[in-house]
Amino acid sequence: MCEALAKGEPLPTQPLEGPGRSRPLQARLVPPPATRLPFLSHPRLRRTSLITHYASAAALEAMARLHRNNDHNQRVGVVICLQAGCVRFSCRFFEEALSDPATASPLLFPETVFAAPASHIAAVLGNVPLAYTLLGDSACFLQGVSLGAQWLGEKRVDACLILGCEESDWILADALWHFEHQAIVSAGAGAVCLSLDPTTSLGVELDAITDAHTYTTRTNRARAARLMREQLPTGSPAELLCDGLSGSSRADGPERTAWHDWTGPRVSPRRILGEGLMAVGAWQCVAACQSIISGEYAAATVSLVGSNHQAIGARFVRSDSLLEDGSWKMGDRPISNLPSSISQRE
Repeated sequence: MCEALAKGEPLPTQPLEGPGRSRPLQARLVPPPATRLPFLSHPRLRRTSLITHYASAAALEAMARLHRNNDHNQRVGVVICLQAGCVRFSCRFFEEALSDPATASPLLFPETVFAAPASHIAAVLGNVPLAYTLLGDSACFLQGVSLGAQWLGEKRVDACLILGCEESDWILADALWHFEHQAIVSAGAGAVCLSLDPTTSLGVELDAITDAHTYTTRTNRARAARLMREQLPTGSPAELLCDGLSGSSRADGPERTAWHDWTGPRVSPRRILGEGLMAVGAWQCVAACQSIISGEYAAATVSLVGSNHQAIGARFVRSDSLLEDGSWKMGDRPISNLPSSISQRE
Protein backbone atom coordinates (compact mmCIF):
# COMPACT_ATOMS: atom_id res chain seq x y z
CA MET A 1 0.00 0.00 0.00
CA CYS A 2 2.74 2.45 0.95
CA GLU A 3 4.66 1.70 -2.23
CA ALA A 4 1.56 2.34 -4.35
CA LEU A 5 0.81 5.63 -2.59
CA ALA A 6 4.43 6.77 -2.92
CA LYS A 7 4.36 6.00 -6.63
CA GLY A 8 1.10 7.92 -7.01
CA GLU A 9 -0.27 5.86 -9.91
CA PRO A 10 -3.54 3.89 -9.80
CA LEU A 11 -2.99 0.17 -9.37
CA PRO A 12 -3.77 -1.97 -12.43
CA THR A 13 -7.23 -3.47 -12.76
CA GLN A 14 -8.32 -7.03 -13.44
CA PRO A 15 -11.57 -8.34 -15.00
CA LEU A 16 -14.23 -9.58 -12.60
CA GLU A 17 -16.67 -11.93 -14.28
CA GLY A 18 -20.32 -12.06 -13.27
CA PRO A 19 -23.54 -13.51 -14.66
CA GLY A 20 -25.79 -11.41 -16.88
CA ARG A 21 -23.05 -9.17 -18.28
CA SER A 22 -21.62 -9.19 -21.78
CA ARG A 23 -18.42 -7.53 -20.57
CA PRO A 24 -16.69 -8.13 -17.23
CA LEU A 25 -16.44 -5.42 -14.63
CA GLN A 26 -13.05 -4.08 -13.61
CA ALA A 27 -11.66 -4.51 -10.10
CA ARG A 28 -8.41 -4.10 -8.21
CA LEU A 29 -8.02 -7.53 -6.72
CA VAL A 30 -5.74 -8.46 -3.84
CA PRO A 31 -2.99 -10.71 -5.24
CA PRO A 32 -2.79 -14.11 -3.54
CA PRO A 33 0.34 -14.73 -1.45
CA ALA A 34 3.12 -16.71 -3.13
CA THR A 35 3.16 -19.14 -0.21
CA ARG A 36 0.58 -19.91 2.45
CA LEU A 37 0.93 -17.43 5.28
CA PRO A 38 1.73 -19.05 8.66
CA PHE A 39 -1.12 -17.43 10.59
CA LEU A 40 -3.68 -19.07 8.28
CA SER A 41 -2.95 -22.40 9.96
CA HIS A 42 -4.79 -21.21 13.06
CA PRO A 43 -7.82 -23.50 13.58
CA ARG A 44 -10.26 -20.56 13.47
CA LEU A 45 -9.00 -19.40 10.07
CA ARG A 46 -8.99 -22.63 8.09
CA ARG A 47 -12.49 -22.22 6.60
CA THR A 48 -12.97 -18.48 6.87
CA SER A 49 -13.61 -16.02 4.08
CA LEU A 50 -11.03 -13.72 2.53
CA ILE A 51 -12.31 -10.74 4.52
CA THR A 52 -11.19 -12.48 7.72
CA HIS A 53 -7.81 -13.30 6.16
CA TYR A 54 -7.29 -9.64 5.26
CA ALA A 55 -8.39 -8.50 8.72
CA SER A 56 -6.12 -11.04 10.43
CA ALA A 57 -3.09 -9.93 8.44
CA ALA A 58 -3.74 -6.26 9.22
CA ALA A 59 -4.41 -7.02 12.90
CA LEU A 60 -1.19 -8.97 13.40
CA GLU A 61 0.85 -6.28 11.67
CA ALA A 62 -0.71 -3.55 13.80
CA MET A 63 -0.14 -5.59 16.96
CA ALA A 64 3.50 -6.39 16.13
CA ARG A 65 4.82 -3.68 18.46
CA LEU A 66 2.96 -5.15 21.45
CA HIS A 67 4.18 -8.65 20.60
CA ARG A 68 7.79 -7.52 20.25
CA ASN A 69 7.57 -6.24 23.80
CA ASN A 70 6.44 -9.73 24.88
CA ASP A 71 3.36 -8.16 26.37
CA HIS A 72 0.86 -10.85 25.41
CA ASN A 73 -1.13 -10.36 28.63
CA GLN A 74 -2.49 -6.94 27.72
CA ARG A 75 -6.27 -6.69 27.46
CA VAL A 76 -6.93 -5.86 23.83
CA GLY A 77 -10.20 -4.41 22.59
CA VAL A 78 -11.20 -5.09 18.99
CA VAL A 79 -13.44 -2.89 16.87
CA ILE A 80 -14.08 -4.15 13.34
CA CYS A 81 -15.78 -1.75 10.94
CA LEU A 82 -17.62 -3.05 7.88
CA GLN A 83 -19.80 -1.73 5.08
CA ALA A 84 -20.50 -4.67 2.75
CA GLY A 85 -19.08 -7.40 4.96
CA CYS A 86 -18.92 -11.11 4.12
CA VAL A 87 -20.31 -10.98 0.58
CA ARG A 88 -18.55 -14.07 -0.78
CA PHE A 89 -19.94 -16.54 1.72
CA SER A 90 -23.33 -14.83 1.51
CA CYS A 91 -23.38 -15.39 -2.25
CA ARG A 92 -22.35 -19.03 -1.83
CA PHE A 93 -24.94 -19.65 0.88
CA PHE A 94 -27.89 -18.17 -1.01
CA GLU A 95 -26.78 -19.79 -4.27
CA GLU A 96 -26.89 -23.20 -2.61
CA ALA A 97 -30.16 -22.45 -0.82
CA LEU A 98 -31.87 -21.32 -4.03
CA SER A 99 -30.43 -24.19 -6.06
CA ASP A 100 -31.46 -26.98 -3.68
CA PRO A 101 -32.46 -26.12 -0.09
CA ALA A 102 -32.22 -29.76 0.92
CA THR A 103 -28.48 -29.92 0.23
CA ALA A 104 -27.45 -26.37 1.15
CA SER A 105 -24.57 -26.49 3.63
CA PRO A 106 -25.38 -25.01 7.06
CA LEU A 107 -21.62 -24.63 7.61
CA LEU A 108 -21.63 -21.62 5.30
CA PHE A 109 -24.15 -19.59 7.26
CA PRO A 110 -21.93 -18.56 10.23
CA GLU A 111 -19.52 -16.93 7.78
CA THR A 112 -22.28 -14.77 6.27
CA VAL A 113 -22.99 -12.73 9.40
CA PHE A 114 -21.33 -9.35 9.93
CA ALA A 115 -19.89 -10.36 13.32
CA ALA A 116 -17.91 -13.32 11.95
CA PRO A 117 -14.57 -11.50 11.38
CA ALA A 118 -14.61 -9.97 14.87
CA SER A 119 -15.21 -13.38 16.41
CA HIS A 120 -12.29 -14.92 14.53
CA ILE A 121 -9.90 -12.05 15.26
CA ALA A 122 -10.72 -12.23 18.96
CA ALA A 123 -9.97 -15.97 18.96
CA VAL A 124 -6.66 -15.47 17.13
CA LEU A 125 -5.44 -12.68 19.43
CA GLY A 126 -6.73 -14.07 22.71
CA ASN A 127 -7.34 -12.05 25.90
CA VAL A 128 -9.94 -9.86 24.15
CA PRO A 129 -12.50 -8.65 26.70
CA LEU A 130 -14.36 -6.46 24.19
CA ALA A 131 -15.01 -7.17 20.50
CA TYR A 132 -17.47 -4.94 18.64
CA THR A 133 -18.59 -4.76 15.02
CA LEU A 134 -19.65 -1.38 13.62
CA LEU A 135 -21.59 -1.03 10.37
CA GLY A 136 -21.69 2.10 8.25
CA ASP A 137 -20.03 3.83 5.35
CA SER A 138 -16.27 4.41 5.14
CA ALA A 139 -16.45 7.25 7.69
CA CYS A 140 -17.50 4.71 10.32
CA PHE A 141 -13.83 3.74 10.72
CA LEU A 142 -13.20 6.93 12.70
CA GLN A 143 -16.23 6.08 14.84
CA GLY A 144 -14.32 2.92 15.68
CA VAL A 145 -11.22 4.95 16.56
CA SER A 146 -13.39 7.18 18.75
CA LEU A 147 -14.86 4.14 20.50
CA GLY A 148 -11.40 2.71 21.08
CA ALA A 149 -10.26 5.97 22.65
CA GLN A 150 -13.28 5.84 24.95
CA TRP A 151 -12.46 2.30 26.07
CA LEU A 152 -8.90 3.36 26.88
CA GLY A 153 -10.13 6.38 28.84
CA GLU A 154 -12.47 4.16 30.84
CA LYS A 155 -9.63 1.67 31.53
CA ARG A 156 -11.68 -1.12 30.01
CA VAL A 157 -8.74 -2.25 27.84
CA ASP A 158 -4.99 -1.73 27.72
CA ALA A 159 -4.88 -1.38 23.95
CA CYS A 160 -7.50 -1.22 21.23
CA LEU A 161 -7.26 -2.52 17.69
CA ILE A 162 -9.49 -0.84 15.10
CA LEU A 163 -9.88 -2.55 11.74
CA GLY A 164 -11.61 -1.67 8.49
CA CYS A 165 -11.91 -4.54 6.01
CA GLU A 166 -13.81 -5.62 2.91
CA GLU A 167 -13.69 -8.36 0.28
CA SER A 168 -14.60 -8.10 -3.39
CA ASP A 169 -17.09 -10.09 -5.44
CA TRP A 170 -18.90 -9.62 -8.72
CA ILE A 171 -22.20 -8.80 -6.98
CA LEU A 172 -20.56 -5.96 -5.03
CA ALA A 173 -18.84 -4.60 -8.15
CA ASP A 174 -22.16 -4.71 -10.01
CA ALA A 175 -23.95 -2.89 -7.19
CA LEU A 176 -21.31 -0.13 -7.12
CA TRP A 177 -21.54 0.23 -10.90
CA HIS A 178 -25.22 1.14 -10.62
CA PHE A 179 -24.35 4.05 -8.30
CA GLU A 180 -21.09 5.19 -9.88
CA HIS A 181 -19.91 3.85 -13.25
CA GLN A 182 -16.35 5.03 -12.60
CA ALA A 183 -15.99 3.18 -9.30
CA ILE A 184 -13.51 0.29 -9.37
CA VAL A 185 -14.07 -2.07 -6.49
CA SER A 186 -11.10 -3.20 -4.43
CA ALA A 187 -10.58 -5.14 -1.22
CA GLY A 188 -8.25 -5.55 1.73
CA ALA A 189 -7.91 -4.24 5.25
CA GLY A 190 -6.19 -1.65 7.38
CA ALA A 191 -5.72 -1.34 11.11
CA VAL A 192 -4.49 1.02 13.80
CA CYS A 193 -3.71 0.13 17.38
CA LEU A 194 -4.38 2.66 20.14
CA SER A 195 -2.50 2.46 23.42
CA LEU A 196 -1.48 4.66 26.33
CA ASP A 197 1.77 2.74 26.78
CA PRO A 198 4.65 4.81 25.30
CA THR A 199 6.84 1.74 24.77
CA THR A 200 4.42 0.50 22.10
CA SER A 201 4.24 3.83 20.27
CA LEU A 202 5.61 4.32 16.77
CA GLY A 203 5.73 8.07 17.38
CA VAL A 204 2.18 9.03 16.38
CA GLU A 205 -0.44 10.59 18.63
CA LEU A 206 -4.17 10.89 18.05
CA ASP A 207 -4.70 14.62 18.41
CA ALA A 208 -8.33 15.21 17.42
CA ILE A 209 -11.51 13.61 16.14
CA THR A 210 -14.39 15.77 14.99
CA ASP A 211 -18.02 15.22 15.77
CA ALA A 212 -19.85 12.81 13.48
CA HIS A 213 -21.98 14.93 11.16
CA THR A 214 -24.68 12.59 9.95
CA TYR A 215 -26.72 13.13 6.80
CA THR A 216 -30.33 14.14 7.41
CA THR A 217 -33.02 16.10 5.60
CA ARG A 218 -31.47 19.24 7.09
CA THR A 219 -27.81 18.25 6.74
CA ASN A 220 -26.80 16.87 3.35
CA ARG A 221 -23.32 15.63 2.42
CA ALA A 222 -22.12 19.09 1.43
CA ARG A 223 -23.13 20.70 4.71
CA ALA A 224 -21.85 17.77 6.78
CA ALA A 225 -18.49 17.94 5.01
CA ARG A 226 -18.27 21.67 5.66
CA LEU A 227 -19.10 21.26 9.36
CA MET A 228 -16.45 18.55 9.68
CA ARG A 229 -13.90 20.76 7.94
CA GLU A 230 -14.59 23.66 10.31
CA GLN A 231 -13.56 21.53 13.30
CA LEU A 232 -10.11 20.78 11.88
CA PRO A 233 -7.11 23.12 11.58
CA THR A 234 -6.02 24.86 8.40
CA GLY A 235 -3.34 23.25 6.31
CA SER A 236 0.38 24.00 6.16
CA PRO A 237 3.36 22.62 4.22
CA ALA A 238 4.25 20.56 7.30
CA GLU A 239 0.89 18.77 7.38
CA LEU A 240 -0.58 16.18 5.02
CA LEU A 241 -4.25 15.80 4.09
CA CYS A 242 -5.45 12.25 3.42
CA ASP A 243 -8.77 12.78 1.67
CA GLY A 244 -11.31 10.39 0.22
CA LEU A 245 -11.48 11.74 -3.32
CA SER A 246 -11.97 9.12 -6.02
CA GLY A 247 -11.79 11.20 -9.20
CA SER A 248 -15.55 11.34 -9.72
CA SER A 249 -16.81 14.91 -10.12
CA ARG A 250 -20.25 13.97 -8.79
CA ALA A 251 -19.21 11.87 -5.78
CA ASP A 252 -16.26 14.10 -4.84
CA GLY A 253 -18.14 17.41 -4.99
CA PRO A 254 -18.99 17.92 -1.29
CA GLU A 255 -15.54 16.95 0.00
CA ARG A 256 -13.68 18.85 -2.71
CA THR A 257 -15.64 22.01 -1.87
CA ALA A 258 -15.08 21.61 1.87
CA TRP A 259 -11.30 21.45 1.41
CA HIS A 260 -10.90 23.99 -1.39
CA ASP A 261 -8.80 26.24 0.88
CA TRP A 262 -6.31 23.54 1.92
CA THR A 263 -2.81 24.83 1.20
CA GLY A 264 -0.74 21.84 2.25
CA PRO A 265 0.10 18.60 0.41
CA ARG A 266 -2.55 15.92 0.02
CA VAL A 267 -2.97 12.29 -1.00
CA SER A 268 -6.10 10.42 -2.14
CA PRO A 269 -5.76 6.67 -1.43
CA ARG A 270 -9.10 5.88 -3.10
CA ARG A 271 -7.80 7.16 -6.45
CA ILE A 272 -4.83 4.79 -6.29
CA LEU A 273 -6.12 1.74 -4.41
CA GLY A 274 -9.73 1.68 -5.61
CA GLU A 275 -13.13 1.74 -3.92
CA GLY A 276 -12.46 -0.42 -0.90
CA LEU A 277 -15.51 0.86 1.04
CA MET A 278 -14.66 0.56 4.75
CA ALA A 279 -11.09 -0.46 3.98
CA VAL A 280 -10.55 2.97 2.38
CA GLY A 281 -11.21 4.72 5.69
CA ALA A 282 -8.63 2.47 7.33
CA TRP A 283 -6.12 3.02 4.51
CA GLN A 284 -6.46 6.79 4.87
CA CYS A 285 -5.65 6.60 8.60
CA VAL A 286 -2.75 4.21 8.04
CA ALA A 287 -1.36 6.46 5.31
CA ALA A 288 -1.64 9.48 7.61
CA CYS A 289 0.19 7.70 10.43
CA GLN A 290 2.84 6.30 8.09
CA SER A 291 3.62 9.78 6.74
CA ILE A 292 4.41 10.87 10.31
CA ILE A 293 6.36 7.72 11.20
CA SER A 294 8.55 8.18 8.15
CA GLY A 295 9.35 11.74 9.26
CA GLU A 296 7.95 13.25 6.07
CA TYR A 297 5.30 15.28 7.90
CA ALA A 298 4.79 16.52 11.44
CA ALA A 299 1.03 16.06 11.29
CA ALA A 300 -1.62 14.52 9.05
CA THR A 301 -5.35 15.14 8.74
CA VAL A 302 -7.86 12.50 7.63
CA SER A 303 -11.08 13.54 5.91
CA LEU A 304 -13.84 10.92 5.65
CA VAL A 305 -17.01 11.99 3.85
CA GLY A 306 -18.97 8.77 3.66
CA SER A 307 -21.28 7.79 0.85
CA ASN A 308 -24.54 7.66 2.77
CA HIS A 309 -24.04 8.09 6.52
CA GLN A 310 -21.71 10.72 7.93
CA ALA A 311 -18.71 13.02 7.59
CA ILE A 312 -16.01 12.83 10.23
CA GLY A 313 -12.35 13.82 10.40
CA ALA A 314 -9.28 13.23 12.54
CA ARG A 315 -5.81 14.64 13.03
CA PHE A 316 -2.66 12.73 13.92
CA VAL A 317 0.55 14.42 15.07
CA ARG A 318 4.10 13.45 15.86
CA SER A 319 4.28 12.34 19.47
CA ASP A 320 6.46 14.39 21.81
CA SER A 321 5.48 12.51 24.94
CA LEU A 322 8.29 9.97 24.87
CA LEU A 323 11.41 11.52 26.33
CA GLU A 324 14.94 10.60 25.27
CA ASP A 325 15.43 8.39 28.32
CA GLY A 326 12.29 6.42 27.45
CA SER A 327 10.18 7.82 30.29
CA TRP A 328 6.62 9.05 29.78
CA LYS A 329 5.98 12.76 29.98
CA MET A 330 2.66 13.00 31.81
CA GLY A 331 0.43 15.73 30.47
CA ASP A 332 -3.08 16.86 31.23
CA ARG A 333 -4.14 18.03 27.79
CA PRO A 334 -7.22 16.14 26.56
CA ILE A 335 -7.42 14.95 22.98
CA SER A 336 -9.08 17.97 21.37
CA ASN A 337 -12.48 17.88 19.71
CA LEU A 338 -13.36 14.31 20.67
CA PRO A 339 -17.09 13.63 20.90
CA SER A 340 -18.56 14.63 24.25
CA SER A 341 -19.11 11.00 25.25
CA ILE A 342 -15.34 10.49 25.42
CA SER A 343 -13.28 11.73 28.34
CA GLN A 344 -9.94 10.31 27.17
CA ARG A 345 -6.88 12.09 28.58
CA GLU A 346 -3.28 11.50 27.60
